[in-house]
Amino acid sequence: MLDLNSLSLDELKKLQKDVNKAIETFEDRARKKALAEADAVVRQHGFTIDQLLGKSSRSGRVVAPKYANPADPSQTWTGRGRKPRWVVEALEAGKTLDDLAI
Repeated sequence: MLDLNSLSLDELKKLQKDVNKAIETFEDRARKKALAEADAVVRQHGFTIDQLLGKSSRSGRVVAPKYANPADPSQTWTGRGRKPRWVVEALEAGKTLDDLAI
């Protein structure tokens, strides 16, 4: 047992600060420990916690492609974000996005 009467004022203040921090972080540490234990059990069965809870690892929705490269149909673009090089080249060659539509 710790003899508080034998500690200096600086040691008592440091101890108080450490105790306050331990109290403030207790729930977070307990939650992380429980999650790690649950994750270990779930992984033994070949799953992830997100799979069991039905959560997707991807955020947002998957958007179907709207355009395809006529020279290589495996190259597609949804029409969102930066234009792929093959789209830019086709537009510079005089084609329109309607020409590239799937």
